[in-house]
Amino acid sequence: MNAPSPARPQTRTPGFPGVSFGRSADGMPVALVGDIAFAMARARDDRHYLVTAWRLSRPMDEWTRNHFYGHSGELADEAAFRARVLENAEHQREKRTLGRHEICPRPGTPWGASQGVTVYAEGVTAHSTAGHGGFKLSAERNRNVHPMLRSPGGWYEEDAAWAIVAITFPHLFTAFERRCAERTIKDSWPDAWEAIFGTVLQPGESHEKDRRAFERAHAQDWVVASAITSKHEPGFVEVVATLGGKRGAGTEERRFLVPSDEYGIGRFGFVIDEARHQIYGGPSDFAGWR
Repeated sequence: MNAPSPARPQTRTPGFPGVSFGRSADGMPVALVGDIAFAMARARDDRHYLVTAWRLSRPMDEWTRNHFYGHSGELADEAAFRARVLENAEHQREKRTLGRHEICPRPGTPWGASQGVTVYAEGVTAHSTAGHGGFKLSAERNRNVHPMLRSPGGWYEEDAAWAIVAITFPHLFTAFERRCAERTIKDSWPDAWEAIFGTVLQPGESHEKDRRAFERAHAQDWVVASAITSKHEPGFVEVVATLGGKRGAGTEERRFLVPSDEYGIGRFGFVIDEARHQIYGGPSDFAGWR
């Protein structure tokens, strides 16, 4: 009869919520913060990602990759994993002090019937529905939102517009939420951020501002609109490109061949180098060009 395997060592930090670190059955760094489980999962090309689950009943050293279903972005290393876990613990501690509470759902949101309502403060409520959700500000609260960001009806969807509520009423949000909101506003509404805070966002500080700069710089270049691995020209990607990457009826399109090991989409698109990437008029793998 085999002796039982010794338990893998775990560490735990005091306080609410307690944070436990350990190793899974398949060797992943794992952690538990309250009811939320975290793991540092390996992906292809030796990259790692933060994955999550909720209320796992098994002990940490019995967890495996199959127990995790949430995906929360890429991790550089195990130190970054620990930092993300501790950040979540701090977020949960702060959230507990903010006094948010649940009330009975109220029907009628832009995203369907409300199934759950969290009160952040008088006139500031968050609604969840079957498919989406967001914040509702009372008329009085909504007047505090900067005119460049204000929604006339006081509804702010959960994907990005929630950040408008967070920067307007920062005392109702945790430090983690405020950092996320700042990033979201800079990326999505850079003009408003610059006007509100009297600053100029530099290259790399705003996705939207960088996108505009890319479009200005490449307005007269051929930018790939679609691509497919070529079966007719091995080792190449067949691409369809338009000037400035524009789309729509009447837009001129050209086909090019790009070496497979060179092609990569990039942040805003792949720019054709006409001196190196040959224009292509041969048999196509695109259904519309056959």
